[in-house]
Amino acid sequence: MSTRKEPDTPKKPKPAVSRRGFIRGVGIGGGVLGSGILDQEALAEPQTQAKVSGPGAVPVTLRINGKAHNLNIEPRVTLLDALRNDLELTGAKRVCDRATCGACTVIMSGKVVYSCTVLAIEAQGKEIQTIEGISTGGKIHPVSAAFVNNDAQQCGYCTPGFVMATKALLDHNANPTFEQVEKGLGGNLCRCGTYVGMRKAVLEAAKEVKGGRRA
Repeated sequence: MSTRKEPDTPKKPKPAVSRRGFIRGVGIGGGVLGSGILDQEALAEPQTQAKVSGPGAVPVTLRINGKAHNLNIEPRVTLLDALRNDLELTGAKRVCDRATCGACTVIMSGKVVYSCTVLAIEAQGKEIQTIEGISTGGKIHPVSAAFVNNDAQQCGYCTPGFVMATKALLDHNANPTFEQVEKGLGGNLCRCGTYVGMRKAVLEAAKEVKGGRRA
């Protein structure tokens, strides 16, 4: 009696990641990243050494209101904290600390920024202007004067941010319309609701700075 020999069936290629390995990877939050597939791809690519700072204090140089300040701070310190805690420039206020109210507004390289969202170490090499630096020769800046003239402040927490946002607006547009003023101050909030006075203050200040008579 002859026996019939079954043809050999080709073996399936072994998967790079087993089902157990995949589940184990997902269970620890790594997915297939720690199971071999992406690790192998990463090893095939040339590795570049990233520059790492910290976690301890590192030297940081900030140029604020035309003057360089050398600090020794941790990389996690925000520009707002560096201004208030290390340089005693307390004009920028910490209110929401979440980039929603604008009370910490400063001008950096000509642009309005929330200093609570910028790391001090990232602000190096930039020209930073705070409300303490906009007055010259002991004379109040036209924007600040216009805010006083139009009762555009109450509790005062948001005022420095509004003043800096206004200055940045007028630096780029010395003759804004009412609608442009509303848009230009749209990133700042006033809990006291003095928006009417603020908008009037911006238009008054625009008359003073028009033509570049004040920086």
